[in-house]
Amino acid sequence: MTGARTTTAAGKTRFDDIYDKPDPRTYFRTLAPLQYEIPQQARDVFRRTLAQRSAVPGTRLPVTVLDLCCSYGINAALLNHDLTLADLYAHYTSAETAALTRGELIDADKKFYAARRRSDAVPVIGLDTAANATRYALEVGLLDEAYAENLERHPPSDELRRAVGRVGLITVTGGIGYITHHTFDALLDATRLPVWVSAFVLRTVPFQEILAVLDAHGLATDTDPERTYPQRLFSDPAEQAGAVEQVLKAGDDPAGLEAEGRYYTRLHQSRPRPA
Repeated sequence: MTGARTTTAAGKTRFDDIYDKPDPRTYFRTLAPLQYEIPQQARDVFRRTLAQRSAVPGTRLPVTVLDLCCSYGINAALLNHDLTLADLYAHYTSAETAALTRGELIDADKKFYAARRRSDAVPVIGLDTAANATRYALEVGLLDEAYAENLERHPPSDELRRAVGRVGLITVTGGIGYITHHTFDALLDATRLPVWVSAFVLRTVPFQEILAVLDAHGLATDTDPERTYPQRLFSDPAEQAGAVEQVLKAGDDPAGLEAEGRYYTRLHQSRPRPA
């Protein structure tokens, strides 16, 4: 599976070839054998966090969500629709779906998602460097707005800054490491409402610099060090060895977690400090 793929400095396999296809079929076919599951793990957490954010006195409803590294709109699909990640795997890896052109798939997906739209659906803005992926998510109605921008290298566009001004909750599942404190600093500079952040972060990825930026913008972060969430199986023994090494360097114990064959994440929940 990884023969033509590169790795990060930490030994993590890069799946860059699946992140910016014209539609998500290759993405799901590639990640299905690896049991990629963090969007499903995050779905109910994000729903609970959104409900809590919506209950803050003075909040104008509905709360707008900004999903970082949104890819094909998977978090938005699970947040706003009566669907599981298993449903999406079945849908995008089926023989019926494989036979469709991109245009036919978009037409089918508009109906697929519209029929499963929740009554409590909220606006979701997507941010990702993958222009094809964000375009797909926008075309099928998963995202209300989509921005293919790299805030690690460039400041946000005026349009993105205006969009971030309406955001009340920022979510991210698989992106920390690809994005750093630079992205968070740029986004938080553009916020106009009290913003909460709900971030799932691999145990192999340092989070301290992002925590410092969150703190500098008035956000306090809670993390349960004992609670972990599985992300996916390792692609090969070398990737596992690299992950175990990184976890040990971070002062954590891989026993029963990475040592057993999967990446694991921790959840970091950030909210404005009381005045």
